[in-house]
Amino acid sequence: MADNQGPQGNYDPAGSTQMFRAFVDEGPQGGRQQAAPAASGGPRIGLIIGVVIAVAVVAGVAWLALK
Repeated sequence: MADNQGPQGNYDPAGSTQMFRAFVDEGPQGGRQQAAPAASGGPRIGLIIGVVIAVAVVAGVAWLALK
């Protein structure tokens, strides 16, 4: 079984510190590049529509409350 003690001797039962260090120390890989967002208006449009609907609902509730 692996010894889950770091260089400082701190016990890490899950070994998550070692896994995190391995992830951070791992350099960027040449084959893994993020694709450039080509016309990614979909999520932005959805957010704008959601905000407009939320404002309309709040305005409607305020209008009914003050009526």
